[in-house]
Amino acid sequence: MEKTSQRDLLVPATECSITSLMAQLTSALTSKGPAIGLGAVTSTHVPDRVSVVIATSGSTGLPKEVGLSASALLNSARSANKFLGAKFGDVWSLMLPLTHIAGLNVLIRSLELGTTPMDLREIRKGEMYPKANFTAIVPTQLFRALSGDDVLLDHLRNCTAVLVGGAALSHDVREQAILKSINVVETYGMSETCGGCVYNGVPLDGVEVEITKSGRIKVRGSVLASGYINDEELWQISFSDSWFTTNDLGVISDGKVSITGRADDVIISGGENVSLAAVERTLASAFVHVESAAFALPDSEWGSALHIACAGAVHPSEKEITEVLARAHGESAKPKGFLFLDVLPRMGIGKVDRLALAETAMHERLL
Repeated sequence: MEKTSQRDLLVPATECSITSLMAQLTSALTSKGPAIGLGAVTSTHVPDRVSVVIATSGSTGLPKEVGLSASALLNSARSANKFLGAKFGDVWSLMLPLTHIAGLNVLIRSLELGTTPMDLREIRKGEMYPKANFTAIVPTQLFRALSGDDVLLDHLRNCTAVLVGGAALSHDVREQAILKSINVVETYGMSETCGGCVYNGVPLDGVEVEITKSGRIKVRGSVLASGYINDEELWQISFSDSWFTTNDLGVISDGKVSITGRADDVIISGGENVSLAAVERTLASAFVHVESAAFALPDSEWGSALHIACAGAVHPSEKEITEVLARAHGESAKPKGFLFLDVLPRMGIGKVDRLALAETAMHERLL
């Protein structure tokens, strides 16, 4: 692309204050200043239409620099505030890192409401949270609020609505939150869709969702990214005829979108298909107060051997886990190995890092 059709890209300093970052963001969105890059962005110039670049590894670990236009980001923010009934002057709390689209969205939604978000990213344990009208968190934070962090729990209960996204939210955790009077709004989206574009199964204004013949979710609308700054060829693989096809599997029933798993999380173990997402849902339902994850290792006998990781000091036994999974999914879902950790490794703001789990398991085999 010719130099004349490009604009400079600035990566703000990590210690940049919220006020300063919002000023830079406003300048980028109005094209009065350079575009800004968040996360591990290496590009120095972007197409004129791009105002923000978000670096994301995605679920495959491949680095991608997602270019987002001002119109896409502002349409996303306006649609989100409209869905939530947010009014001018309402305040968001910021509880997510600004290297990710979910954190950035809190800033842009705040700009639309004429306010500055409360920065609660580094609040000390036990310190009281100020009241806010809205916030956005990942399921891990909600789990912790329901598992003894009463200060965080009070903050979430005082919010008009709490967006929860970034990773799968189990049915049981959501039901617990509702019982605790937290108004959970479950979101679905990704950096390529300016973050959450489906709230509680309903596409936001300006967003369309369809399911392909293979069961994949595809999205069209005013919130789509402009492309991958560092890999246009990769973008073209997923983007066609104004639709972005994801790796997520889902169904649409009565107008509501439900995510059922990912096209790339099914393993073949002993000749049988095993969905890692389905295994994780079963564990979350059976052991409500335990964080767990499914991953696979190459195996000469099974092809791919299912392994289970659990986090925390208290967890079910290997026998209990095996019995639950065999009952729900058959003999092929019996785990071939276990990891018991203090915390589950995560990438980005929510998703479990299955590659890191596999590496840890392989290391333990060598000890």
